[in-house]
Amino acid sequence: MIPSMKRSWSTLVIPLTLTLGILVPVCALRGWVHARAAGRIYSSIGAVPPAPIALVLGAGLRRDGTPTAALYDRVATAVDLYKGGKVKKLLMSGDNRFVNYNEPAAMKNLALQLGVPGEDIVLDYAGRRTYDSCYRAKEIFDVQHAVVVTQRFHLDRALFLCDALGVESVGMVANRRTYASYRWWELREVPATAAAWWDVNIRHPVPVLGEKLPIKVSTVIQQ
Repeated sequence: MIPSMKRSWSTLVIPLTLTLGILVPVCALRGWVHARAAGRIYSSIGAVPPAPIALVLGAGLRRDGTPTAALYDRVATAVDLYKGGKVKKLLMSGDNRFVNYNEPAAMKNLALQLGVPGEDIVLDYAGRRTYDSCYRAKEIFDVQHAVVVTQRFHLDRALFLCDALGVESVGMVANRRTYASYRWWELREVPATAAAWWDVNIRHPVPVLGEKLPIKVSTVIQQ
């Protein structure tokens, strides 16, 4: 083989080997997390096992401060769970790092408009990431059991994180329409799942904490 061809081949093989060495375990991890969530994700309100709390995860705001389509659907789905008697309280967890960006408040306003009384809505202003939302649900709000409400692409990772951080959970699919960026969100879940595994098993980051605010549910939910 010509020396220049050998060099060219080497420059291709090494990066390819490194890429495969990363992609294969990362994709395998994504498959494992998906398999763990199987059987605990529901798309019908009637099929969801009752729980005291619905944990509603943030999904961004529009420039005018109103929920994005994905966030609207998460809140609306949680409201359906509440009205269907499946949950007693809604824990709205989102980002509020900046004065002019308040996901939980926007989520609450929408839930109020959709008919949920204010006393049954609890706000978590430091749910900056899914990890933070699940961590704070247990540590700040003393949530032991919850229905996690988000789009299907996100539920595997959300349930994995809740499990790892001490919240026994099932998932409710909030897909109520076709989303323009859905394929991108699904692809992004591969590295996001790897990052979640790293946080849980290696890095152990501690999110913003503070005073404990246990959510009290006065009545027992019966199936």
